[in-house]
Amino acid sequence: MQTRVARLYGAHDLRVEEQEVRRPGPGEVLLAMAAGGICGSDLHYYHDGGFGPVRVREPIISGHEASGRVVETGEGVDLAPGTLVAISPSQPCGTCEYCAKGMPIHCLDMHFIGSAMRLPHEQGMFRDLFTVPARQVHAFPTGVTEGEAACAEPLAVCLHAVAQATELLGNLSGLRVMVTGAGPIGLLVLAALRHAGATDVTVTDLTDAALERAQAMGATVTVNVASDAGALEPLQAGKGQVDLIFDCSAAGPALRTAFAAIRPRGIIIQVGVTGDMTIPLSALVGKEITWRGSQRFHPEFAEAVALIGSREIDLRPIISHSLPLERAREAFELASDRSIACKVQLTFAPEEPLT
Repeated sequence: MQTRVARLYGAHDLRVEEQEVRRPGPGEVLLAMAAGGICGSDLHYYHDGGFGPVRVREPIISGHEASGRVVETGEGVDLAPGTLVAISPSQPCGTCEYCAKGMPIHCLDMHFIGSAMRLPHEQGMFRDLFTVPARQVHAFPTGVTEGEAACAEPLAVCLHAVAQATELLGNLSGLRVMVTGAGPIGLLVLAALRHAGATDVTVTDLTDAALERAQAMGATVTVNVASDAGALEPLQAGKGQVDLIFDCSAAGPALRTAFAAIRPRGIIIQVGVTGDMTIPLSALVGKEITWRGSQRFHPEFAEAVALIGSREIDLRPIISHSLPLERAREAFELASDRSIACKVQLTFAPEEPLT
């Protein structure tokens, strides 16, 4: 049984090819993939061959945020054909030191679909058919679109990031909050913040198109720092006026702005990732700032599926483009143009009868 895949061989060398797919065994499910979002890490692989120490060292099938429909199940799996599901790419071992401490995100033997961290690489989800363990799929109610379902993974990332803040601060209502960067992650952090009770959220970005989406997702104030950087000056007065900042840009200028706007003993949650950069240590120390990183998710994936399924979080405004798998290279180039694109998704071939 053949399936098409989008396989990356190196920077800008993305090919649509065919390979065999196996039928599901006990505890597994065969999915006809429906929609798959192109993530920032996918773009780093495509443009740069990796990010930081993580490099593409062998051909890898891209994609770790996707939805699919059940085609066939193995023994012990109770999922009806046609059921729309999201696939959690995260597979902690459950037995290492950090799993035993209740921190599976930091698993020492983590397998993560579509990641080049390990060798052999963990192959991803940009393919027509995919066989996965049933424990990794989460079903949606009727009425949810395939594109929405594919956003469960990035929403889970953002729910986890907001959970870092609520762990430190408790109730977010009444706090002055800022999100730097209105790409897909910044917009989903905004949605998660509003769901968590934040009522005063300023969003910054370099493009008006991104900020229009932020307004649609519930931003209180939007600021284009390319054309109106002075609009942030009131937030930097008196050692800073902002209680909580989520940096989703991983850009040096945005981070410097964050350190200027955060109040003494305020909290910055770092969501965006890049390589090494210069940081304002004097502000970090002088204002006694808490700067906390946030990565991935674990229980938040099921929470994301539930919030999408109920439309308590409506993330349809972030989905800007959908292209078929055969146009994967075009989709990756489009996703790289933040002036026109937000969340770009691939779509896959409809299910064909199995023989």
